[in-house]
Amino acid sequence: MLTSYAAHFDTPAGYLDFARFGPPSRDAVDATARALAESARADHTTVDGLMRAEATARDTAARLAGTDARHTVLLPNASTGLFHAALGIREGTVLVPRTDFPANHYPWRRTAGLGRVTPRWLDPEPGGGVTPELVRAALTEDVVALSVSAVDFRTGFRADLAGLREAIGPDRLLIVDAIQAFGAAQLPWDAADVVVAGGQKWLRAGWATGFATLSDRALETLEPVLTGWTGVADVGLFDGAEHPPAPDAGRWSVTNLSPVTAAAFAAALDLVERHTVGAIEGAIAERVSELTEAVREYGGQILSPADPARRAGILSFAVPGRDPALVAKALHAEGVTPTVRADSLRFSPHASTPPEVCDRVAAALSTLADRTGEVSVP
Repeated sequence: MLTSYAAHFDTPAGYLDFARFGPPSRDAVDATARALAESARADHTTVDGLMRAEATARDTAARLAGTDARHTVLLPNASTGLFHAALGIREGTVLVPRTDFPANHYPWRRTAGLGRVTPRWLDPEPGGGVTPELVRAALTEDVVALSVSAVDFRTGFRADLAGLREAIGPDRLLIVDAIQAFGAAQLPWDAADVVVAGGQKWLRAGWATGFATLSDRALETLEPVLTGWTGVADVGLFDGAEHPPAPDAGRWSVTNLSPVTAAAFAAALDLVERHTVGAIEGAIAERVSELTEAVREYGGQILSPADPARRAGILSFAVPGRDPALVAKALHAEGVTPTVRADSLRFSPHASTPPEVCDRVAAALSTLADRTGEVSVP
């Protein structure tokens, strides 16, 4: 556990569902309360003052992504960024993993329905992920982009972004859904042309927070189909004329975001920057390793990659012969919160997760064992 980081949170010790939702810090909660309280006492300075949080959050997100404010824009969620990217490609084929979270499916289905882009579905090996070899085998001249998750939501498989960039070459777009990685895993974000992330999971900023970064290649080639009134040049000039899209990533702005959620996002990003992604990632990896041993000790089958270097933050498993709902019930009785799927369970700890959670998991799984201490298998 990263003690200095953990001191900012009130999350229960047994909470292991950060890949679904990351309970925010007191810093983010306090920032939200302050911004909302200020809005309730509005005067001639209030709106402009609250709006400064957006620039603060944008600048911090840019630094964490290894880029600058010109190439970064705040968004209300990751899906908005994926739709911007999908609708921005005029024609061609885009490679998309069939195993990705649906947020990376529907933008491509919708743009295909408009006759702009054709998705080609990639099928990774069971338990694996999108590899450079898989992508190379699917490449044809009509492929213009690859859209992939940085970390697989099911297994925690960590994509080799540098390898994927090399596989597709310099002229195709690499679009990355970073929601299961950003702030909790160090990846070469500069290998991607588009990085999108929501702040409600590992960044622990709460809902309605997120951002995107765009490379120069993305700014040059993606059509700004969804640009709104806040994403144009001379945004404050209301002259009734159509203004051209902003020359930078700001062109992906549709309208003003909530300054209240921007304040929470700024506080959450600041916490990550101060404690560093490397330290947070190391603390998470330590806890995942301990949880892996606890699951194995009681007969659990690990579904995540065996090599720690190929996974990030997520531990998926099943208990042979046991319904995941039954396993979840035992975990809940010990105060442990997993993600429950129809065929498996998922643990996703954070840097604030204390070591004692492993004892709780062991106690829960031990109740499923038979008299010899082995998990019953029909």
